[in-house]
Amino acid sequence: MERLITGPDGRDRCRWCAAAPDYMAYHDREWGFPVTDDRRLFEKICLEGFQSGLSWRTILTKRENFRAAFLGFDFDQVARFTGEDVARLLQDAGIVRHRGKIEAVINNAKRAQEMVAEFGSLAAYFWRFEARYVPGFRATSPESEALSKDLKKRGWRFVGPTTVYAFMQAMGLVNDHAEGCVIRAEVDQARASFQVPGGAKARA
Repeated sequence: MERLITGPDGRDRCRWCAAAPDYMAYHDREWGFPVTDDRRLFEKICLEGFQSGLSWRTILTKRENFRAAFLGFDFDQVARFTGEDVARLLQDAGIVRHRGKIEAVINNAKRAQEMVAEFGSLAAYFWRFEARYVPGFRATSPESEALSKDLKKRGWRFVGPTTVYAFMQAMGLVNDHAEGCVIRAEVDQARASFQVPGGAKARA
């Protein structure tokens, strides 16, 4: 039960969502629910890259600024960014001004286009790495290590296995809500009716 905390409504949730005021809404409405929208998938993997070495709260509070800076994470548009865009973004105080991470988003947008051409969508690719829940704390999984390795082979940047596992947790490729968390059951229900790209049913 050490992974749980009782929320203001008297219901138990994952302990981490009490660490910051804006975490609970994110935990209850987004984290772990299955996603197939390519733009949301691209956004999340980019934001996880920006989080590297920082807290998720830093990124979450700047998320709308990131969306504005990167044109809603439309990877077809971001792939056309130039050095002038990099210079502009390095002056944008609303985001994390890290040249390597900014350039990684532009690079990854181009790699995303290649992935869509090969698999039909980012969702069709990412959901090939769906993971099973293993109780307890962990920062990586065999699936995230495999996905990270494959992404790096395809030329993606800032996609280490820990970054990738956080992406998988958030986008529903694994239901990592703690046993007893009230949202875990909601995510299980969403996954039970969720059809992954290609028609196979997601595992609970």
